[in-house]
Amino acid sequence: MRTAAEPVEVRRPSAVRALSTLLAVTAAATVVVELLNWWYAPEQEFGLAVRTGWAMLRSVAFLVLIGHVNRGRAVARPFGLILAVTTVFAVGRLVVPRQGVPALPGLLGFGLLTALCVAVVVLLYRSDAVGGYLVRHRKGLVLDNGVISWREVAPKRPAVTGWLLTARVAAFTYSPLMLVPALVAGGSILDGRLSAVPAVLCWFVAGIVVSYVVLFATAFLMRHRPWARKLLVATTLAVLAIDLPLCWWLLGVDGLIRDGAPLLAAAFLCLWSLHRAPRTPEAS
Repeated sequence: MRTAAEPVEVRRPSAVRALSTLLAVTAAATVVVELLNWWYAPEQEFGLAVRTGWAMLRSVAFLVLIGHVNRGRAVARPFGLILAVTTVFAVGRLVVPRQGVPALPGLLGFGLLTALCVAVVVLLYRSDAVGGYLVRHRKGLVLDNGVISWREVAPKRPAVTGWLLTARVAAFTYSPLMLVPALVAGGSILDGRLSAVPAVLCWFVAGIVVSYVVLFATAFLMRHRPWARKLLVATTLAVLAIDLPLCWWLLGVDGLIRDGAPLLAAAFLCLWSLHRAPRTPEAS
């Protein structure tokens, strides 16, 4: 048995290198803007700390996206779209204080970060060079005629469209978008609101259960099972039916806007992607 040499990597186009640099700048800007919002916040409360920490974790997600882009993975497009949209929502909900007007540095930072996210989406979806590069599958060990090589492994499932990938990535955000406000609501327990304990616990459990349901549904969605679409649509509606009322009840109108709006955006993108995606596998 022999091993084959790893094939020579194709040089990345200049547009792809520019996208990687832009993503790194966006990751750094996310951290800076969140720190500015925290510094100028009138009240540095528990809820703000949770939302700020979650928003700053997105810088790590941008670094993961850079890895997908550099490897030419097709999932980079929907991942980048969802990350850009939810980042704008996550930062925007922290710029506006409960009372008064936003601080000028926070507004300027939000404007800069929004422009960076828009530029990321434009490069991902409007650049032919980037689109032609993001077509690769994951790599793995392949045994062919007694030769072991490390190369791309074509998936055994039928080819999937970008719309299905977008729906999948959007659905994966449901769980964290539920758990963050649930954690914020947990702060009310510390303030003596013990009656909220059952609701907060159910909120946490629902967020965890949703992650497994989405994982199961999207696995079969990628295999074009008709029932998987229905399950994902039902899961999306159930998530909205659970999360939005709890946001309004436990966090008030402010929490409904800050935490419900990002979930609504992800749900809309998931449902719209399912609507646009063909119901039968495309011929390869």
